[in-house]
Amino acid sequence: MTLNDLVILLVEDNANDVILIRRALQEAKVLNPLQVVKDGEQAIAYLKGEGKYADRAKYPLPVLLLLDLKLPRVSGFDVLEWLRKQKKLARIPVVVLTSSNQSQDVNRAYDLGANSYLVKPVEFDDLVKLLKTLGLYWIILNEKPEP
Repeated sequence: MTLNDLVILLVEDNANDVILIRRALQEAKVLNPLQVVKDGEQAIAYLKGEGKYADRAKYPLPVLLLLDLKLPRVSGFDVLEWLRKQKKLARIPVVVLTSSNQSQDVNRAYDLGANSYLVKPVEFDDLVKLLKTLGLYWIILNEKPEP
């Protein structure tokens, strides 16, 4: 498996956060291809390989899903719940990356099957550090499940 096979799917509705996360991943030397969708409905379509996401060569299944919780149309919680019910997709690691540090959100995300819950740091340098650690663990060190 090459680096280009290890796609990260970012589900984030805030365009500024997408720019910051993209830039922070580059600074952190996490060079995996990053696919971005902006709501829960698009996330489910991407993961199902439906509509414009049907071409798996162009839109491969991710090895890691970075999921915001507060999304339009379909919430991050609903995406997570749906994903964990899909036999062929349930093993995709999900890291919640959100601005909420509310204990009820943390607990609910874990109850629905999140693998990790991270609060977006305010400072860019802290975001770079967080994403560097995230990339090291989830992309390099962590053993990936069979699809």
